[in-house]
Amino acid sequence: MTSRWGSLLLWSPRVLGILVCLFLSVFALDAFEGGKTFLQGLGDFLLHLSPMLILLGVVALSWRWQWIGGVVFTVLGLAYALYAGLPRHHPEWILPIAGPLLLVGVLFLVSWIRRAKDRATL
Repeated sequence: MTSRWGSLLLWSPRVLGILVCLFLSVFALDAFEGGKTFLQGLGDFLLHLSPMLILLGVVALSWRWQWIGGVVFTVLGLAYALYAGLPRHHPEWILPIAGPLLLVGVLFLVSWIRRAKDRATL
């Protein structure tokens, strides 16, 4: 693999994983709606951010062990797609939320597999 592609494959899941976390954190802003006081909204906001912080921790672990990010992001993407596709849920949310999760998961898995192959050839 060329150095350019190897570098792209190494960095793209990490950067996209952080961007997915930032994208998902935007949904926590709805905690300030509904006539709540700032302190009530702040508590709800922090609660809504907790899944994103856990996912950011997964990105941090995946920096060293790409398979962790591959498994977690892929499973979360598939689980969300199945959940959102259920009747009376939000099937229109599948692509914008599950899509990036699946993309990052697949990129982490490909990066991990490629890295293992590169190590085997040394």
